[in-house]
Amino acid sequence: MSSKTPNPFARIPAVDKVLHALTQREDIAPLPLALITREVRGAVESLREEVKNGRTDVPEFEEFVESSAKALDSLYRSRIHPVINGTGVCIHTNLGRSPLSVKAVEGITGVGQYYNNLELDLDSGERGKRGGFLEKCLATLIGAEAATITNNCAAALILMLKHLANGEKNEAIISRGELVEIGGGFRVPEIMEASGTRLVEVGATNKTSLEDYEKAITPKTGMLLKVHRSNFWMDGFTHEPTTEELVALGNAHGIPVVEDLGSGAMVMTDSLAPIPHEPTASEVLNRGVDLVCVSGDKLLGGPQAGIIAGRADLVAGIKKEPFFRALRCDKLILTAMQETIVEYLGAGEKPELPLLRMLSASVEDDLMPRAKAIVDSLKEIEGLEVGTVETIARCGGGTMPKAEIPSLALDFHPTSMSLPKLSKLLREQPLPVMGYIAEDRFRVDLRTVFPEQDGKVVENFLAIFRKV
Repeated sequence: MSSKTPNPFARIPAVDKVLHALTQREDIAPLPLALITREVRGAVESLREEVKNGRTDVPEFEEFVESSAKALDSLYRSRIHPVINGTGVCIHTNLGRSPLSVKAVEGITGVGQYYNNLELDLDSGERGKRGGFLEKCLATLIGAEAATITNNCAAALILMLKHLANGEKNEAIISRGELVEIGGGFRVPEIMEASGTRLVEVGATNKTSLEDYEKAITPKTGMLLKVHRSNFWMDGFTHEPTTEELVALGNAHGIPVVEDLGSGAMVMTDSLAPIPHEPTASEVLNRGVDLVCVSGDKLLGGPQAGIIAGRADLVAGIKKEPFFRALRCDKLILTAMQETIVEYLGAGEKPELPLLRMLSASVEDDLMPRAKAIVDSLKEIEGLEVGTVETIARCGGGTMPKAEIPSLALDFHPTSMSLPKLSKLLREQPLPVMGYIAEDRFRVDLRTVFPEQDGKVVENFLAIFRKV
């Protein structure tokens, strides 16, 4: 290389100098130094590789430090922390699904902070039964002979399949109209096959008859499986046998009938809001199903978990499966679910849970007064027009896809910046606001915003536009 030709390698900054410059900044993200060092070292090495591959436009030192600070800020924001959900989607998978009740959070705090009686019998002083109290509560709420809990509903389905459809009876019969994808690219057929069960598909996508099930029964049939279509619906030229008909067929052949209900409703959803009725675990068991599994963090309003309920002998057998230990819940999940179910048992028709409050909130009596107060607080801001608009909220989380809940949203029209820019700035706040863009407006649906967060919504907009 000629002496007159700039050497790009010489312009690559040293790690220690970048670290020194970063730590002198007041706006540096509050990350551990070891993590900052790792990120800076990785950025320097990445730049070095780019130069090896021919890059010549090496950034100036100040520019490199600035880009490193922005990368660290982005990394800090990626940690799990609270956000304000203004999307109108009540069970938002990307935002942690159902928020927990105050009692559940208080229970987690105590059990997590101190020692606890997770597997201790306080009467005898000997080793106790893990989750025994919760299992009794679940069985009582659902009206089942027995119940247990695992780390999510997919795990519950796998355990039921491993116990009932393995060995010599390793086949599970399911309608082609119920081979659903449950989210994240995971599909029921793949989950079933992962359990070692042989999947036997019957019928067509839109029509399956009882005779289709009966013709597929062989000495290898371990169960008849029904999967509730909780995240989509079919209409038109369709048919499927009733649960009662499947139960009668299973009884005639001595084959258990299992239903994956998914959504986890424990109350009459149509009594909460003008939305369809979602079947509950109690209703399914009353139709004669042997086992049912539901999610804990959807319509139930608890933590991520899978609940299995039904015949006592089958639940006991599932708990003896070696795989059960690998999929069991820890002390924090058990505690959160325990407090949630106790709330159901003690509250009657409408437990005091955040999700149920959201679903049942009145537009006129609950949302409108809040919206007016927020609009009044922001109406004098320069560069921002704000009003309200009637909108539709959704249950979300793969539940009740047809449900349309009348709602009310704050309607923002920034005149000093673009809508994507406003959306980005709101996501960058210490307590980010997640809304959505529609009809050339940025909207925040108040149904999914906690009333105690209204002030933070105002603060975030004031912080952004006063800076502008």
